[in-house]
Amino acid sequence: MSFRDRIRACNNYDPGRVVPLLAGNDRVGLVRRDNADILRRFPDVFGVADTEVRLRAQGDVDTVSRAVETVVDALLAENRIPKWRNETFDVAPRWGAPPVFRLDRGAVPFFGTRAYGVHLNGYRRGGKVLHLWVGRRAPDKKVAPDKLDNLVAGGVGNGHGLAETLLKEGEEEASIPTSVARRAIPVGAVSYRMETGLGIRDDVLFVYDLEMPADFVPQNRDGEIVGFELTMASAVLDRVRTTDDFKFNVNLVIMDFALRHGLLRPDDPEYLDVATGLHRALD
Repeated sequence: MSFRDRIRACNNYDPGRVVPLLAGNDRVGLVRRDNADILRRFPDVFGVADTEVRLRAQGDVDTVSRAVETVVDALLAENRIPKWRNETFDVAPRWGAPPVFRLDRGAVPFFGTRAYGVHLNGYRRGGKVLHLWVGRRAPDKKVAPDKLDNLVAGGVGNGHGLAETLLKEGEEEASIPTSVARRAIPVGAVSYRMETGLGIRDDVLFVYDLEMPADFVPQNRDGEIVGFELTMASAVLDRVRTTDDFKFNVNLVIMDFALRHGLLRPDDPEYLDVATGLHRALD
């Protein structure tokens, strides 16, 4: 395996397999063609042509969201999307733009709408050696069960900003005191576009670094993480390169950390693959 393999796995998107989901003049999603065919059954909400799917439902955000929800209900009843997570994401043409509608998190890949998340690298210095806190996901997680994860990671749900999401997830997933979590430094974003069994993941992960106090030991509160381990950052990076132990997108976040902290150096044959492969243009 290689770092390049990790990047390619998260960017296996083939534009020939999708059509755009349009709201007015804006693209708000990427619908796989087989999913687009299913949407033909809901002509009051979506207009489906060979080259596009167009949102027909009109009105304010609440009205359009209710119309889309009737479609999501039908998809759920047919087991085409997973069980609802009781969490919705804003659907908008770009980051910071007003939402067109809200979509249940479980349905996001079916419609290929862009999702945003926050990932926190919790690290500790021991002299010149960096260590990273690594969590293990619960075995009943619907996505990447039992895989390794960042100290904190979570999606930016409807009505929540980045700072609020980071503080909330930090408390729930690792019991990070608010006073500590507020010291997290935003260091950039990782983006990828990936086809899954459900459809397209068009994701942006906002990345934060936080140097953890020497006496901090994470404790999970929401049942999503079953344990934590403090590991030398160089060993974490090696594990990313040589094993499938980490959740697919967490690999990217760790590689980004390694670049910025000098763990992955320019003389490594894969340095340029990583340096250029973590950021996909947001067309």
